Amino acid sequence: MKDTYNTIAFPSEEILFKEKGSKFFGYAFPITSEEEVKPIIEALRKKHPTACHYCYAYQIGSEKISYRANDDGEPSNSAGMPIYGQIQSFSVTNTLVVIVRIFGGTKLGVGGLITAYKTAAQIALENCSIIEKTIDIHYLISFDYKNMNKVMRIIKEKNLDIVNQKMEMSCEIEIKTRKKNAEQVFDIFNSLFEIEIKAKE
Repeated sequence: MKDTYNTIAFPSEEILFKEKGSKFFGYAFPITSEEEVKPIIEALRKKHPTACHYCYAYQIGSEKISYRANDDGEPSNSAGMPIYGQIQSFSVTNTLVVIVRIFGGTKLGVGGLITAYKTAAQIALENCSIIEKTIDIHYLISFDYKNMNKVMRIIKEKNLDIVNQKMEMSCEIEIKTRKKNAEQVFDIFNSLFEIEIKAKE
């Protein structure tokens, strides 16, 4: 069972690719939701007010994948899909790549545009640090304070990460574990007397 995915660690530095006078500025950003895309595009519009196209593609998710490719006025499939093709080629997710084009006076044709957007996206991603992350499952464990030592011992033994905790007479701890270990962790806590475990929604 695969429980890891690749993404980029930090936003890339701005890259510049030139083709027949046109300038293609490339950027890559780590994102986790669609809502993050619009503010990034708006910021790039302010940074490059003379640009004519702000084309982008993104992919989000590790098991359920969602993606979008946007040509922003370029001929259909000449910008967004070549950018998305590079996201796939680098096997990364939770990643947004934006290419900003400043027109140089010479038309490139659809073939030229595809090559230019693909190349700019490739250079942007080559300038990124790609990291592997685990797919984690979150559980909520509920128990009385008297069972604290029992719970903490298992958390320590199984090297589980505590995300949140509420320690009162009745306690609740949110833990996370790698997907491949999730069933085993659930079964251990589920078999204990006076301790409840459930998957976090």
